[in-house]
Amino acid sequence: MSRARERGFSLLEAVVAFAILALALGVLLEIFSRASLASQRAAMLARASALAESRLALVDGGAVDLVPGVIEGGETAGMRWSLAVIPLARAGLAAGDPQPYRVEARVRWVEAGRERRLVLPTQRLGAPLP
Repeated sequence: MSRARERGFSLLEAVVAFAILALALGVLLEIFSRASLASQRAAMLARASALAESRLALVDGGAVDLVPGVIEGGETAGMRWSLAVIPLARAGLAAGDPQPYRVEARVRWVEAGRERRLVLPTQRLGAPLP
């Protein structure tokens, strides 16, 4: 072999190497981009969950009475919340038994141009009905 051939890479080898490098970097950037979006989505979901749990705690703390209806909340950190109190059927319950309620904390927010929702339901016992 001649010495000229042993000195370095040919133009074709360099182009192929750059093409492989560009593909690998493209894939890595896509992975980091998706991971970043997933991290942001998880953070928003955690904030919504904390807000919903705090609204349910208002019922447990007695700040909100177990009265059928919906309480609409204002905007908190870009999220709107509501608290729904729904009476459950009393079939099989005797007079003087506590009234069961379904309580739902609902949180809505906009993420990437789409409305997202989180609903945390629970059940509570209210004052006995006559």
